[in-house]
Amino acid sequence: MSDPYETTEQHLERLLRCALNSFELSDTTVDRLGTALAHSSALHSSHHSAVLHRETYRHTYLLSDGTTVTLWELVHGGGRDIPAPRRHELYDDEGDAQVAAARLAGSFWDTPALGDEGLREDVEAFTLLMSVPPAPLPRMYAPDNSADHARRVLRRAENGDRPGIGTAGLLRAAFAHHITQVFGRQYRVDGRDAGFTLYEHAFLLLDGSETSLWEVEHTATPDGRHMCEVYDDEQAARLAMENRTRIC
Repeated sequence: MSDPYETTEQHLERLLRCALNSFELSDTTVDRLGTALAHSSALHSSHHSAVLHRETYRHTYLLSDGTTVTLWELVHGGGRDIPAPRRHELYDDEGDAQVAAARLAGSFWDTPALGDEGLREDVEAFTLLMSVPPAPLPRMYAPDNSADHARRVLRRAENGDRPGIGTAGLLRAAFAHHITQVFGRQYRVDGRDAGFTLYEHAFLLLDGSETSLWEVEHTATPDGRHMCEVYDDEQAARLAMENRTRIC
């Protein structure tokens, strides 16, 4: 339900102001949201443990042309034992929101809103189970602004040897994509815990060929913040993770 004390314009302004990554929203999405007439918000999923509190909210906007736009808000901070400021992230693609949520705990496991309380206590156990590589699943490509998705993956990469102009040009022809979590695990790095997650972003191109970006999300940084690295092939991505576990 929409907040009766907050207009849709105020609600949207607040979301964009609080989100650390609002600049990543596509220009098309921002322009369309400028015509929003009404909105509805709901808790989509949550994760609560001793070290992490995380919620994902779904915000749906009714536009003047009768269509709708959905934003996914990720709110996270320290858990019961590690207090930390709450941070907000905003995505216009549910898959991107899932990837962002998964990088915090190293898995896709979430506690459903209004779910069994027992599940909340088992989230950490589920995360450990996810460290075992899952059986490969067939790709199911989704045609959903895939070229823009590829652009955003490349834009958030911080490694100096990230894919270059050639790869970016090739992915302009992407019309469908599929995201797979390939690996997720916690390691001790420089005397503290650091999470590593590897994702394959597979793209189907207009000529029927396929190509992939390999994204490493980790917290093996001096200040413990999340860092994104992107590579052209799986071997390079795994080597980067291996090097990170040895040297912070």
